[in-house]
Amino acid sequence: MDRREMFAAVGAIGAGTAASAGEPHGKAAAGAGPLTGPHLHFCGIHMAKKNPKLQFVTQHYCAAHTGGADGDVFQCVLFDGTGRNAKLVGVEYLISDAAYRKLPDDEKKFWHAHTYEVLGGGLIAPGMEPKDETAFMKVVLTTWGKAWHTWPDSSTAVPTGEPLLIWSIMGDGQVDPKVLADRDKQFKVDTLKVREARVKEFGLEPPSVSLPKDLNAIGRQWTDAGDDKPTKKN
Repeated sequence: MDRREMFAAVGAIGAGTAASAGEPHGKAAAGAGPLTGPHLHFCGIHMAKKNPKLQFVTQHYCAAHTGGADGDVFQCVLFDGTGRNAKLVGVEYLISDAAYRKLPDDEKKFWHAHTYEVLGGGLIAPGMEPKDETAFMKVVLTTWGKAWHTWPDSSTAVPTGEPLLIWSIMGDGQVDPKVLADRDKQFKVDTLKVREARVKEFGLEPPSVSLPKDLNAIGRQWTDAGDDKPTKKN
């Protein structure tokens, strides 16, 4: 299956692309299962909400769970690399902005926005054609993610320690320069060039949202105060 077929098969959260075709929940052909269908791979930099200095290059492999009452959900397994022996370090769920708005505040504190990750160039989809990556990022832009790293320190031999609630980088100067440089080198990308291209394509400036003050902080998509609305490109 090529990338265009994948976009037709994988449901986009809250967007007009087609939902993934598959068997109803609980029914599958012999040998089939949740991991046998099409998926999307993208790469971002995660940070621990309780300690933003803890940052990780994280590989997401996501498939759509479709047909929910509040729209589709991307279900992602998270790895510390792309090789066959990469460690499965956690899970993430992506939902639409409309679904997020229905959540109570006690639940919203677990969800992070993806606006800066997209517009700032921190989120990339290695291997996708540029046109397909742009289309995908337009879908992800206003989604929210709930992620936990259950293998919080992937340098350990086995997953030890308390799971980490993950937050997203939401403003300039928040990313660890070394982590970003290592990611760019690995995938042969230039984050600044990606940022410039996306700001031009989307016509929006990257957000400026401060780091969370504590684990109970509720995220915002664009600004620290006032209407949480985007700023058009100057």
